[in-house]
Amino acid sequence: MLIQKKLILTEAKLFLREPAAVFFVTLLPIALLLVLGLSVPGFSKPDPALGGERPIDAQFPAMMVLLSVATLAVSALPATLVMYREKGVLRRMSTTPVRPGALLVAQIAISAAVAVLSTALTLTLGHLVLDVPVPRLLAGFTGVLLLGSVSLFSIGLWLAAVAPNAKVVQGAGAAVLFPLLFLGGMWLPRDLMPSPLRVVSDFMPTGAFGQALRDTMGGHAPSLTHLAVLAGWALIAGIAAARMFRWE
Repeated sequence: MLIQKKLILTEAKLFLREPAAVFFVTLLPIALLLVLGLSVPGFSKPDPALGGERPIDAQFPAMMVLLSVATLAVSALPATLVMYREKGVLRRMSTTPVRPGALLVAQIAISAAVAVLSTALTLTLGHLVLDVPVPRLLAGFTGVLLLGSVSLFSIGLWLAAVAPNAKVVQGAGAAVLFPLLFLGGMWLPRDLMPSPLRVVSDFMPTGAFGQALRDTMGGHAPSLTHLAVLAGWALIAGIAAARMFRWE
């Protein structure tokens, strides 16, 4: 247990030494929320297309949370694990009391902590600066955040399992991340999507995750379909990652 704690602390320090990672997963979502909320007048006005709510109330905070978790899961986490495998770190660890699995646990723990911190800062600053309501269904929001994070982290671990080297996983991560963000409603709100596209979004992890976040922020129970989609992606991608992951 002591070794695991020290490993988590060491990996956390290494993460904080990467300015790009800190920026894209924590500072960028917060900056986007505040800048758009303060500079675009339409974001602070009720929109009939969004059920009469302001875009800044639920749509944009939910998307910023989605952006942070998805970037961590699909880009940062697999890139780090593949780099360690490529440099032989995982192989060398297998000959020491610190097993490679401990590093995997440390990386997931750090990613989860960063996701929670980024979410808390986004919601807190959004509330203080833009008067964004706190999630009205807090327990549901917390559960959705957990399930959605597990789903996306499972996909990231699968990418780390199949990518042969760091360059490939970086390109693959970007190729997967941007379509997932689009289908999650990042650039085109799901309410404005054509019906066929919204159906596709419903069965993608980011579409289900983003909508469930919006629902719980607005005080509504998330759709059972969306919860099932998230659980299904977590199960399928998690099993695939476990079977295909290579330590060297």
